This record gives sequence, structure tokens and C-alpha cells, in this order.
Amino acid sequence: MAHPIRFPAIRGAAMALALLGLSGCISFGEDPPESLLTLTPDRLAAEGTGSQGDLQNALSVVPFDTPQRLNVTRVPVYVTDSSLAYLQDAIWVEKPARLFQRLISETIRSKGTRMIVDGDLGYTAGTKLSGTLSEMGYDADTGTVTVRFDATLRAQDGTVTTRRFEASETGIAPLAGPVGDALNRAANKVADEVAEWVG
Repeated sequence: MAHPIRFPAIRGAAMALALLGLSGCISFGEDPPESLLTLTPDRLAAEGTGSQGDLQNALSVVPFDTPQRLNVTRVPVYVTDSSLAYLQDAIWVEKPARLFQRLISETIRSKGTRMIVDGDLGYTAGTKLSGTLSEMGYDADTGTVTVRFDATLRAQDGTVTTRRFEASETGIAPLAGPVGDALNRAANKVADEVAEWVG
């Protein structure tokens, strides 16, 4: 007596064989880097600290602008005056402008002299800090990392003040770890200077 053909079983086996054959040809993404870079503040506001006051006297740190070369999660390396690459294995956890914005907010907050408001309240704050993170990269020729921030402070009375802040470190090996650490130190130096500037 003939046995009925089990089409579902045959079809399943065929699909499994097909997937095995393709496994050497397809990829589901690159292997993640061993570690990700971030910016960590040298100073943190103490636990339980807070502030209260009029929104007109509050400060909002609004999202920063940045050139396209920094609008990625990679660290730019300047090879010549007209060409750049990205440092191997150096990947930020998120885009540098956002990390730098948080770093400055926390550094100002840790001083305890200004009430910082975020989110929707930030749009109604009396004073706003904005600007452009114009540099956060590595120069291969000199082994130098540089962080440059062009800040704009709009006061409650409408007065606008601008200032450029910059910090560099030299003699840095072209490796993700040393470059990331140096950028973090330089970014913290700039954040400290910005916090002193806004008062």
C-alpha cells in the first residue's frame, strides 16, 4: 500500500537546506565593536539636589548644531587639509552633539547656580544656551584631539552673546581607547568653561 507524500515535511526540509546553503553568503550585520565611546562629566549634581524658581530665570540647553562630518557616530580623522577618514573601532553610543549637550547640562547643573530645565519646559525658559559643536575629532598628522564649541547665549532681556570655546590634547595614539579618553577630557574642559561663562 502506497504511503501519502508528506508535502509539509518535504517543504520544511528543503527550506532548511536552502538556508544552510545561504548561510555563508549573507550577513545579518557587522559584529559590534568591543566598546562604545561616550562623554562622562567630571562633576555630577549631588543626589537629591534640585532647584525651584520662575521659568523666566531658568536656563535651557537646546540641541546643538553640528557639521555633517560630526553628524554621525564615528570619530573623524583628518588625514590632510582636504580629506578625512573615520577612526577604526571608535563608535559613539549616540551622535556627539547630543552627548555634548548632556555633558554641558550636567556640568552647569552640578555648579548649583542655575536652574536647568529640559524637555517641553525648555522652550519657555528665560535664558537659552545654543551653539554649534564645530569640532570633535582627531588630527592624524599631529596626534591631536580637538573639541571646539561656538556658543550662543540668549538672555531673558533678548541680549545675545556669543563665544568660542576650544580644548586640545596632543600626543594621542591613533586608537579608539586613547582618542576617546582624550576627547572626553577635552570636552569636559570646554564644558567647565561654558558653565563658568553662563554663571
